[in-house]
Amino acid sequence: MIEAGRLRRILGLALPIVGGMVSQNVLNLVDTAMVGTLGDAALAATGLGGFALFMCMALILGISTGVQATAARRKGEGRHSETAVVLNGALVLVLLVAPLITALLYQAVPVFYPWLNSDPDVIRQGVPYLQVRLLAIVFVGINFAFRGYWNAVDLSRLYMGTLVVMHASNIFLNYVFIFGNFGAPALGVKGAGLASALSTVIGAGMYVVLGLRFARNGGFLRELPAGHVYKNLVRLSLPSGIQQLAFAAGFVATYWIVGMVGTRELAAASVLINVTLVAILPGIGLGLSAATLVGQALGRGDTHDAEAWGWDVVKVACVALTVLGIPMWLVPEAILSVFIHDPLTVAVGRWPMRLVGITMLIEAMGLVLMHALMGAGDVRRVMVVAITAQWLVFLPLAYLVGPVLGLGLIGIWVMQGVYRGGQALFFFRFWKQRKWAAIRV
Repeated sequence: MIEAGRLRRILGLALPIVGGMVSQNVLNLVDTAMVGTLGDAALAATGLGGFALFMCMALILGISTGVQATAARRKGEGRHSETAVVLNGALVLVLLVAPLITALLYQAVPVFYPWLNSDPDVIRQGVPYLQVRLLAIVFVGINFAFRGYWNAVDLSRLYMGTLVVMHASNIFLNYVFIFGNFGAPALGVKGAGLASALSTVIGAGMYVVLGLRFARNGGFLRELPAGHVYKNLVRLSLPSGIQQLAFAAGFVATYWIVGMVGTRELAAASVLINVTLVAILPGIGLGLSAATLVGQALGRGDTHDAEAWGWDVVKVACVALTVLGIPMWLVPEAILSVFIHDPLTVAVGRWPMRLVGITMLIEAMGLVLMHALMGAGDVRRVMVVAITAQWLVFLPLAYLVGPVLGLGLIGIWVMQGVYRGGQALFFFRFWKQRKWAAIRV
């Protein structure tokens, strides 16, 4: 059981984060539903392009972990006027690095995209989709830097509110640019990419305005950090970025493996992943709240309270994600049919969807403890386990059971469950060992 006061603290911090995460996935589902009217190749192109984008910008996304871990420690230490100094440093790094990434990758997309999928129709639609989204990487980095800060200083409601505006904008811009409304050209899949990029720009602008209002007392845009702050930020952010790069590349490899089975299976996998994120991102939101609570407790020097916060958030996440997984098990066809209009493609995704619902409990524990460990600064061990489990266990097994042994999408999703469960057990062991309690941030 969790004490009422601690439960209120968890929910007060986590619910805005979870609300933002859910709204983000609603956006993904709306994107998927809109693009789904264009056919299986369009679904495959946006799904594959989305994870290729995640891979391309993963190193930038790690900045959120460094900002959150550092700002939460400073808040716990009572150094409130310094909480946003690390945010200033993160924005400087994003502005220096992100444009270089965009310039390099924009030119490379037509070369590497055909390696991911050989279907000419998927390539034709996927290349411009990915290129348009790459143009907004700098704004994505700004968004993630602010996300880490708001979560660290108990202002996650600002994160949620901005995401809601972004997603509402994206849905409207999808309607305009995918289908050619209000005098705009009908750009199809490329229009979906343009809508997502523009909504990211809107979000970054909102965050800067909110920063001037709510983070000035923490040092926002008042001073640049000292050299050791940049060094510490890179130390915390880089392993997280490498982990996310490997994770995103692993999903791209998964799409490639599924694509070897067939385009129908690839379309089903795209929907499966987007629907699954509706369930697991609330777990990530709770994990982010655990990272803040752990970081603030460690800033106060209370390692036992930090450990207790990790376990308490695990309990909440296990209940929440198990409930969200029930419809996936009971009515998978009803969920899939919202996005897929081919009965044969729905049938391909039926049992993989059920497997996702069954494994939600284990997923909850793994997600929360992973973020709790990162909030404590234990980013390197998390990175090693995550990369090893995905690349040395899951992907070889997925290739073996899917294209080689012919077990198709269901075989690949069974291996996905094995990999995620094993990873969660490692994080469980790390948290119990308490080596994270001695890490300085």
